[in-house]
Amino acid sequence: MLKHVLKQLMVISFLLVSVSSMAQNIEISGMVKDINSNEAIGGSNIKLKNSKRSAVADKQGRFQMSVPQQFKGGTLLVSYLGYKPDTILIDSNKKFYEILLHTKADALSEIVVTGVSRATLSRENPVPIVSVSKKKIEQSSESNIIDVLVRNVPGLNAVKTGPNISKPFIRGLGYNRVLTLYDGIRQEGQQWGDEHGIEVDAYNIERSEVIKGPASLMYGSDALAGVVSLMSSMPSVTDGLLHGKVLSEYQSNNGLIGNGLGLFYAKNHWSFALRGSYRIAKNYSNAIDGRVYNTGFRETNASGTVRYQTGKGNSTLNLSLYDNIQGIPDGSRDSLTRKFTYQIHEGDLDDIKKRPIVSDAMLNSYQLSPLHQHIQHYRIYSNNHYAVGEGDIDFMLAFQQNIRREYNHPTMTDQAGMFVRLNTLNYGVKYNAPKFLNTEFTFGINGMYQNNLNKNATDFPIPDYNLFDAGAYIFAKWKYEKWTIGGGIRSDLRYLNAQDFYTSTNPQTGFGQHVSLAQDPKANLQFPSFSKSFGGISLSLGSTYELSDQVSLKANVARGYRAPSITEFASNGLDPGAHIIYLGNRDFKPEFSLQEDIGADITLKDLSMSFSIFNNNIQNYIYLSQLLDADGNPVISAQGDKTYQYQQASAQLYGFEATFSLHPESLKGFSFDNSFSVIRGYNRKQIFKDKKTGGEYLPLIPPVRLLSSVSQDIRLNSKLFSEMNFRIEAEYNGAQNRYLALNDTETATSSYLLFNVAAGTKINYSKKHTLQLQLQANNLLNETYQSNLSRLKYFEYYEHSPNGYRGIQGMGRSIGIKAILSF
Repeated sequence: MLKHVLKQLMVISFLLVSVSSMAQNIEISGMVKDINSNEAIGGSNIKLKNSKRSAVADKQGRFQMSVPQQFKGGTLLVSYLGYKPDTILIDSNKKFYEILLHTKADALSEIVVTGVSRATLSRENPVPIVSVSKKKIEQSSESNIIDVLVRNVPGLNAVKTGPNISKPFIRGLGYNRVLTLYDGIRQEGQQWGDEHGIEVDAYNIERSEVIKGPASLMYGSDALAGVVSLMSSMPSVTDGLLHGKVLSEYQSNNGLIGNGLGLFYAKNHWSFALRGSYRIAKNYSNAIDGRVYNTGFRETNASGTVRYQTGKGNSTLNLSLYDNIQGIPDGSRDSLTRKFTYQIHEGDLDDIKKRPIVSDAMLNSYQLSPLHQHIQHYRIYSNNHYAVGEGDIDFMLAFQQNIRREYNHPTMTDQAGMFVRLNTLNYGVKYNAPKFLNTEFTFGINGMYQNNLNKNATDFPIPDYNLFDAGAYIFAKWKYEKWTIGGGIRSDLRYLNAQDFYTSTNPQTGFGQHVSLAQDPKANLQFPSFSKSFGGISLSLGSTYELSDQVSLKANVARGYRAPSITEFASNGLDPGAHIIYLGNRDFKPEFSLQEDIGADITLKDLSMSFSIFNNNIQNYIYLSQLLDADGNPVISAQGDKTYQYQQASAQLYGFEATFSLHPESLKGFSFDNSFSVIRGYNRKQIFKDKKTGGEYLPLIPPVRLLSSVSQDIRLNSKLFSEMNFRIEAEYNGAQNRYLALNDTETATSSYLLFNVAAGTKINYSKKHTLQLQLQANNLLNETYQSNLSRLKYFEYYEHSPNGYRGIQGMGRSIGIKAILSF
């Protein structure tokens, strides 16, 4: 009986608490609009200050929120990318709020999430971070997402091997020194390779953030130069209706045809997204080389996302598939006609001077050569964020598999020259503690486990290996009035191990093969076993002082850490796609960088500007040096493959970046934008002192670069055409005379000036459907040029050329048209 009474009392108490709780909530709603056009801003974020409660406006800009009674005099924070955030005081007698946002002309008020413990206003962040919006991405017509970012981020460049292969370089450093993130998950896809790009769906990138400078504190090894963070698209409205985006584009130079589809649905607690894309291109062309053989590609992507959201946080599960078949150019030509040739024999039978000429039909075909690479990348990952008391916790777990095949045997086209499979398990936990004495503390642990396996191949540049990586950090940010000071410390440990790796010659094919000692007692020990650990401490300390709402001064000092990559540490063989024999060094020590940044961001009514000066000193800098024989001649294989060995020394890089944007308020939509960057890189090894091109200058250093554009956005009163945009752009790349001439590693590069133009419009063909059309012409004047960051510049087999041009030139004029249908 007593049990029954107690049970009833508990039920009544629960109901009373629930009713009381409901009575204490205030139900509010509202609409978010653009103050100039009065158009709804769908997808804008509305957050209750000092609370975990938030809402997202639907496509019509409407939102609803339940506000606890204790917050009745509180504040709503309203934000959306491209607009100035606003604060709204809650009135207990007011149920509906019309919120009008102002567009912003610069990034001072943007919210950044990469490399920080919590989402942070750009004005408060001392680390140089540049955001690239969805609008800029959609209005660009480039071959890949990295080239889109290069156009929008000063200090970011790309080492290229044709249109679809762009490796990000930040302030003169790249490969395993730049960490690429996809939805916060570090991209692991054999970054050391030259001949493949970033394995992501370019049509599925909502926005991007680029950290310029060491970011080892948050991410550990491989973020020595910075981070390129790519964020996929997710549902922005929760109206329970199916929304989507269809994208189609065509680029004239290489006949690129691309199509993408995204479907989004969200209601109450659940959100879903399905995406897919397909792109195909043939060989690109220029005025000197004509069509450049074997630079076409075929790329397929698919991904899906499920998210569950509550008042306390959310969990997201993602799956993505990437498949790319990419040509591998080698630049072989007929010596007189300069027409491209192709390989049909192996080994000693392959005489480069007697290769057959590529026919016009082959050059103009979408059919890829049998000599190509096939890259597949699969991911499944979960991101989770939940409130814990007054703090919050993030945790993620990811598995990704990268499969890379390079087919380089013309007599056995199904036999891969290189075939590696890399499995990576990523993990991470981060706890944001409650604010204490105006200070936010963050504690985190992250790392990864990797297993690399060579499969049925004939060449083995790297061994099978296992890698375990772990790091722990603490970060603190103190904010008081106009000052923001942030800093932290991290400790990392990386462990590498591998067993003996034997190879021999297959008697039937004459190619190399992986064998055990039991299979062939006379086998060659190509990779002796190893067990090696690397460790390092990363530090960061920076400060921002807001002179006013328009001016922020910034300074930051960071110590970065990077363990040697597997190629730098253990390589011993040919990478057939790069046409390079790599030799590693097992005595290498980790790299450590110390970088200082000083900068300022200024936003005035009619103009905005920024500048940043940096200096980066690197200990144990790892670089490639061409190997010479006893007579001082380059060591080259019978097939013309050069041999490079990794070395270590001290290095220094410093430079300056600036932006200037004029956007008079009296000229609505007009903008004159400029960005400038200059970088200097030096090998500080004593034997190279004052040698300049003879060894003092670092390779792959971008030249002076100036990008200027004049654009005009026009809002129209027409019900059919809501807006138009026009842009004229000039890209100047200075001569690069500070190059590494030692052992003919690099040559001087002439300056060049490219002009691009673009125009677009948005068509509202119904109340809920829009069609965005974008037309862009790159290299409008069909300029002949070579970038010193293009590997194709050095694809040359002859000392002299009858037409005066050596190597392969950059892409000629290309006209692109893009259509984006939103519904």
